[in-house]
Amino acid sequence: MQKARLAIFISGTGSNMAALTYASRLPDANYEVVLVASNDENAPGLAFARAEGIATFSLPHKGMSREDHDAAMERAVRDAGAEYIALAGYMRILSPGFVERWAGRMFNIHPSLLPKYKGLDTHARAIAAGDSEAGVSVHLVTPELDDGEVLGQLKVRITTDDTAESLSKRVLIAEHQLYPRILSDYLARRSEAADRL
Repeated sequence: MQKARLAIFISGTGSNMAALTYASRLPDANYEVVLVASNDENAPGLAFARAEGIATFSLPHKGMSREDHDAAMERAVRDAGAEYIALAGYMRILSPGFVERWAGRMFNIHPSLLPKYKGLDTHARAIAAGDSEAGVSVHLVTPELDDGEVLGQLKVRITTDDTAESLSKRVLIAEHQLYPRILSDYLARRSEAADRL
């Protein structure tokens, strides 16, 4: 089976991007990373990608409309021949047109058990609510924030002495485990469905 070509969008260190990259090199992976793109030309994750031989693209969004910046990012994705996009700590809300053009082919990872705690400060909110579990969700991206179909989740226990910071460190480890597996499984299913057509 030919591997799906994946672009990854980051804004910072790109630890989930790194997890996706290394997992893509395992024998059973169903995707390869062909581009890492960022809205911050100084994002540390870009240096990681270059060190691993992955093409990179960066364009600061300041002074650009959301649609124009998204269009430039999308051109880079298409120029790289990518068929799917994974958001991995990409701190931008995408324009509806962009999201709709990539419907079913754009993924995000969110540090809560969706539909709980969409948006920011998920760990503090889970602790404040007295939850016994937090976790992480991988979902398809739709125009509404953190609202797309959930493809997979992984639970993380909340202890009585957890802080938002301590919980976030464990959830991040869970993110690194879940994202590559869910992505690879989803892409395998899509490939099998296409083969049946």
